[in-house]
Amino acid sequence: MIAIRDMMIIQIDITNACMNSCSNCTRLIGHHRKPFFMNFEMFTRAVDSLADFPGMVGMIGGEPLLHPEFPRMARYLQERIEDPRRRGLWSTVPEGTKHGALIKEVFGNLYLNDHTVDKIMHQPVLVAASEAVPDPARMWSLIDECWVQKCWSASITPKGAFFCEVAAAFDMLFDGPGGWPVEPGWWQREPHQFGEQKERWCPRCGCAVPLPRRASTEQVDDVSPANLAELERMASPKVRKGRVALYRGEQAADWNPHHNWYMSEVEGEAQYRSRIAKRLDAAE
Repeated sequence: MIAIRDMMIIQIDITNACMNSCSNCTRLIGHHRKPFFMNFEMFTRAVDSLADFPGMVGMIGGEPLLHPEFPRMARYLQERIEDPRRRGLWSTVPEGTKHGALIKEVFGNLYLNDHTVDKIMHQPVLVAASEAVPDPARMWSLIDECWVQKCWSASITPKGAFFCEVAAAFDMLFDGPGGWPVEPGWWQREPHQFGEQKERWCPRCGCAVPLPRRASTEQVDDVSPANLAELERMASPKVRKGRVALYRGEQAADWNPHHNWYMSEVEGEAQYRSRIAKRLDAAE
């Protein structure tokens, strides 16, 4: 694992509301009976705590544009993080939104978080490492080298700050104890300080384990027995709809994770940028 200060991005999860219910979503969309919407005061605390963070500060969901205070939040981020290259947005820019001009003005980085094409392959999240890897020594070895924590982001949710965005999502879904206080310098923590968060959530997560991926458009989550039992106890809507598949010990033959492993390359850079421009123009 790496120190949080060495990450390229820290995300602020402003909502887990979403129009989609993709397979193996890192925000575990589809299992919550009610989405959360971060209040503005918590958002300002989150941004203020990251004012001196050298990397990018991202706004993400779910779909962040579904948050009723998205424009106000975007303006506050613009005010506190002066360099537009340090302001990022992860969004599908859903049809019908009218924030295109605002997004162009505020965000130096827009990542089209579009999981609606067949070639987007998602690593299982709800297959618990502790169930998929019976040897604890090997399990912790895999966790310590987790590509998600090394390549992706720490996160702030309404419940606090977390060393890993997936751990933050687990804490939200499974009603965990919350994260660290959102205060200046929280992101200076190093791996030996991840402690309780790492021990509580990493064994329940499958991101570090070489597991077969699934197309996001299937809208089916791979789950291991213990996680499934907990989801059933919570009356997960996605479980009730039968949109889960029980993990039966499969291992991936082509496991070669990298920073874009969860999304996959589905088009060239020029085509991707053109698609972003069209989405924003349509949203004005």
